Amino acid sequence: MNTTDPCDNTAKTSSDLLVMQILYGLHTMAWFSGGVFAVVALIINYLRRSDEVDPMYIAHHNFMISTFWWTLVWLVLLSPLWLFFLVPGMLAYAVVWLWYLYRCIKGWLRFNANRVPQTVVTV
Repeated sequence: MNTTDPCDNTAKTSSDLLVMQILYGLHTMAWFSGGVFAVVALIINYLRRSDEVDPMYIAHHNFMISTFWWTLVWLVLLSPLWLFFLVPGMLAYAVVWLWYLYRCIKGWLRFNANRVPQTVVTV
């Protein structure tokens, strides 16, 4: 019986760990770059995910990618609020950005704890 933990990243090099830390950092700091850091991180996520074999790393890449795309979808859907109602538009965008920040920090903390990101809420 194989008792290997699929989330065990001991086989990963320190540069693999560093890249993931940088990617989470770029996604988290997207606030201060108008989203440019997030786009750079997204491209790297796609490139690194295609060569990845570790299930935990693949899950974290997928988590960051889906977080980015869902954020973009919500920002686009809520953009008409800016045209007609400035304050509700600002509030809606603030909620979306806070959700994005929450997901980035939560994913980063789970990565540091050697756990896959939690994507589905179970009751």
